[in-house]
Amino acid sequence: MRRLPSSVVRQRRAFAILTAGFTFFIMSPVVRAEAAKVNKAAKPETVSYAAQPGDTIYEVADHYLSDPHDWRVLARLNHVDAPRRLKPGTLLKLPVALLKRDPLMVRVLAASGDAERISKTVPSLPLAEGASLGEGDAISTGSDGFVTIELEDGTHLTLTPRSTLALGTLRRTVLTGRTERDFSLVRGEVESEVEHLTKPDDRFEIHAPSIVAGVRGTHFRVNFDPLATTVEVLDGKVAVGNAETRARATKVKLDEQAPAPESELVPAGYGSVTRGGAVGAPVALLPAPMLAHPAKIQDGPQVEFDLQPVAGATRYRLDIARDAGTLDLIRETRTETPHASFADLADGTYFVRVSAIDGAGLQGVPRVYAFERRRNGVDASAGRAAGARSYEFRWLASRPGVDTHFRFVLSRNEDLGDPLVDAVDISGHRFVVTGLPAGVYYWTVIAEQFENGRFYETAAGVRSFTLAY
Repeated sequence: MRRLPSSVVRQRRAFAILTAGFTFFIMSPVVRAEAAKVNKAAKPETVSYAAQPGDTIYEVADHYLSDPHDWRVLARLNHVDAPRRLKPGTLLKLPVALLKRDPLMVRVLAASGDAERISKTVPSLPLAEGASLGEGDAISTGSDGFVTIELEDGTHLTLTPRSTLALGTLRRTVLTGRTERDFSLVRGEVESEVEHLTKPDDRFEIHAPSIVAGVRGTHFRVNFDPLATTVEVLDGKVAVGNAETRARATKVKLDEQAPAPESELVPAGYGSVTRGGAVGAPVALLPAPMLAHPAKIQDGPQVEFDLQPVAGATRYRLDIARDAGTLDLIRETRTETPHASFADLADGTYFVRVSAIDGAGLQGVPRVYAFERRRNGVDASAGRAAGARSYEFRWLASRPGVDTHFRFVLSRNEDLGDPLVDAVDISGHRFVVTGLPAGVYYWTVIAEQFENGRFYETAAGVRSFTLAY
């Protein structure tokens, strides 16, 4: 027997480990057959189809049933004695349980950092915007990876760093249009913005090892780690059920008399924590923090934010995105203080999403701010100049190619009040002050620039020196 290449073996083994313990609810023909046996006495749910000119029972079965060999079931149900002759307009009853379920694809809307597709059939590949994924694929992000995928109805799912999401059932039933979309969160966090489901039996579920979250149209987050699973609802409602109970109920669901598994209904503005398999009661989420200086131009070496503290918060989370909807995320951080900084962020317009985290680990309601990153540092120095009691001040703005004027302020006061010198519209990079008496002085220089229709000011820190003659 031909041996598989070692790389393929490793890939398949990794996928098997990744998906171990998860049920994706892709119903096999054997399971469907068992379902048919259990429900044999029950009247099957059907959908009507009007025969078209040239239709035969064989063609109808081939086009609309998952198994074309079920044409016999179709003929028997509709009392068709001549399978090759169907009168146009004849209404046929097609069992819903036998209908073909076409696969659905998802598209990568945005990807940043370390993010890859894991598949059973091909080696792992880095994910890029526009890539297509389907049933059986998985998405994994590294320490700086973000991925947002988009479903055919505009639903979005976003993975943050150190997360893995397996794509389970992605199907649309022909004729009825019913959709089934199941995802399994293996580790980390997924945020979902689900478009409203249009049919009563449409399904959208996020599975984690300890819970199942089912929705009909909402905005919510699921975060899993070995100690706890959290669900936070920002819009709509989410039914959170125990995964083990749900799995048992799924096996029994072949019997239509089986009761639905119990679940906790979590409304908007609330969250739930599951520990040890026990789904927690809904808890109010913390309100969104506010930035202390929302209009600040981020012109320093690092991008820095100060938050107004939120009562009950033990940590804060900040995410940076390229878009206001925070679908194209590029950075995140969590901090125990209401201050956070980000390094190495290029110039541009960005959006920061801020939220507070409570003692149970529930992330609160977010707030999004736009901000401008426009780095422009001012390096300044001072020293004695030639001449009696002369002092020379020098500076340089770090942003090249922009017409820059400077303002120089010198004072005896640390707050620069009652300045001795307040010189404006300086085009050069030096200023000399003479005749200074002995004492302590404070000074700064401010770079003033007008670019793209906006006026910008960048100040060097207040500096001091002492003259003792």
